[in-house]
Amino acid sequence: MAVKHIPTGIVHSGTKGGTTGCGTNTEENSSHWENTSSTITCDKNGCKN
Repeated sequence: MAVKHIPTGIVHSGTKGGTTGCGTNTEENSSHWENTSSTITCDKNGCKN
């Protein structure tokens, strides 16, 4: 599953309401996040790997 940060358009590994692969908490400013089936675009460790 992937989750998109709407303001930046970056797609991370993870789901809304949890933590992304690179450690970002999606519960903070939850309106800025949406679950997606898009390709992961985050280059940080944990998301891309």
